[in-house]
Amino acid sequence: MIDFARVRRMMVDHQLRTYDITDLGILSAMNDIPREDFAPEEARALAYSDQSLPVARTQDGGRWLLPPMIFGRLLQNLRLVAGERALVVASGLGYEAVAMRRLGATVTVLESDEAVAARLRELLAAHGAGDVEVVVGPIENGCAGHGPFDVILLNGAAQKRPQALLECLAEDGRLGAIVGDGSRTSRATIFVRSGDTFGSRAIFDAAAPVLAPFREEPGFVF
Repeated sequence: MIDFARVRRMMVDHQLRTYDITDLGILSAMNDIPREDFAPEEARALAYSDQSLPVARTQDGGRWLLPPMIFGRLLQNLRLVAGERALVVASGLGYEAVAMRRLGATVTVLESDEAVAARLRELLAAHGAGDVEVVVGPIENGCAGHGPFDVILLNGAAQKRPQALLECLAEDGRLGAIVGDGSRTSRATIFVRSGDTFGSRAIFDAAAPVLAPFREEPGFVF
C-alpha cells in the first residue's frame, strides 16, 4: 500500500522546492491535493513522477497530468492572485483547476469532450471545487462569452500561437503554456496582454505533449 501523503510531502521537498518553487500557497495546495485521484486507476502510482501522465482520451487527442515541477513553476510564474478569474484549457481530470481554486481564483475549465467533462465535474465536486464552471467546446476557439480572464493556463504544449485564447485575456492578463514541439527544447512561456498586443517571455525549458488542436500543420513540399 502506497502512503500517498508521504509521497506528496516528498514531492514538495524534493521536486518543487528544489526547482525554485517557493510560493507558500502553491506548495500548500500541492501538498494537500491528492494527485493520484486525478490519474487513471491503473496509473495512480505514477501520479508523482516527473513525466507527463496520460489521463484521458478525447475527440481531439488526449489529456495529460503535467509533471509536478512543470505545473508548479508555471503556476508560480502566472502570479495568480485570490479573486482573479482563471481559465484552465484542456484540464483533463481537473487537478490544475482544483489547485487554482485552492489559491482563491474563480475558475472556469474549457474541455472539448463531453464524457471527459462529466468525469471532470465529479472530481471537482469531490475535491471541494464544485463551483468551478466547466464549458464544453473546441479548446482552440477559446472561451468567448465567459471571460475575460486574468489568468489562462494551457495544460500542454502548443506549436502554434494560441491566438483565440490570448483574445480571452483581460488587460494585463497572463497566459501560461509550453511553447514548442513538446520536446525538452520547448519553453514554458508567459504571454501578457497590453491592449491589442501580447508580449511573451520564455521562463524555463519544459517538455510536455503537444495538444492536437495546437499542433503546427506540416507545410506542403513539392
